[in-house]
Amino acid sequence: MIRLTTDLEPDARAGYDALIDVRSPAEFAEDHIPGAINLPVLDDAQRAEVGTEYVQGSKFRARRRGAGLVARNIAAHLEGPLGEREGGFKPLVYCWRGGQRSHAMATVMDQVGWPVAQLSGGYQTWRRRVLARLYDGESEAAPLPPLVLLDGPTGVGKTAVLALMAERGAAVLDLEGLAAHRGSLFGATAEAQPPQKLFDSRLAVALEGLDPTRPVLVEAEASRIGALTLPPRLWAAMKAAPRIALTGSLEDRTAFSRAAYAEIAADPAALDAVLSRLPLRLGRAVIERWRGLARAGDLSALIAELLETHYDPAYRRAASKYEAPVAVVASPVFGSEVARDASLAAIEAALAR
Repeated sequence: MIRLTTDLEPDARAGYDALIDVRSPAEFAEDHIPGAINLPVLDDAQRAEVGTEYVQGSKFRARRRGAGLVARNIAAHLEGPLGEREGGFKPLVYCWRGGQRSHAMATVMDQVGWPVAQLSGGYQTWRRRVLARLYDGESEAAPLPPLVLLDGPTGVGKTAVLALMAERGAAVLDLEGLAAHRGSLFGATAEAQPPQKLFDSRLAVALEGLDPTRPVLVEAEASRIGALTLPPRLWAAMKAAPRIALTGSLEDRTAFSRAAYAEIAADPAALDAVLSRLPLRLGRAVIERWRGLARAGDLSALIAELLETHYDPAYRRAASKYEAPVAVVASPVFGSEVARDASLAAIEAALAR
């Protein structure tokens, strides 16, 4: 018997052997329940073909054609990705609204003998959960944990410090990792950024895994990370959160930034393209000078000038809008091992206040 459910709590999701999204690959790419696998009962072209026939032609022919395609695709999944699953395999199946596509897959799975569950409301049930957690200011969803921002000028290694703190057992939220972007004009990574909805889903799952009563360290960000926007509930909590400010000399920050952005620095064309997109308020002559330094390979001079002339003033303007930090700490990524441990301990002490 197919069991219908709307329970998407973490423990409930963990109780399934697989979360199976039977929507088309394009729908899956836009967003899905993190951890789900995509076994489409109609691919993108097939879905478009059946939809066009249904709207512009015969509804009967569309249903007949769709049924044939769905049957063949489900058979291929049974013989392929699901071919080694044993009798106790326990899947949760969902489509867009919990309708025909997921019901078709669940019906066949039920006939196979698997204890299958179908998500009532489909993906939309998941999306409503995410919206309540991240977008609805009046939501009765679980509260966000108390946030503490890790702040400081560009080049102090905030992302690296988050990783060091996580190794020491601190609760951290790595927004740049979830967004696949380092949060500046130079922040693109080899991994493409996810669509906004998928970023929301990843963020919702990351928040689910945090103790709601324990302070969470998160890097101070603008309201946008690359092409993605921080959801309003999280952004409001970040603006009100206390801050720990990291410090470092211009020399240290220059060396750290050169190493951290070595990939783009090694690609002259990519570096020049980014420099060409700098805001014109900096002055054309200044931008052309920086492009010249890049062409000459004088990357340390380029980075130092970018930090001092572009990024540091922007950081000071942003920091002036908030209350003074609860602690000012020399960045743990600089100096000796003893100095690093002392800085990490100071951050731990600030979190415990």
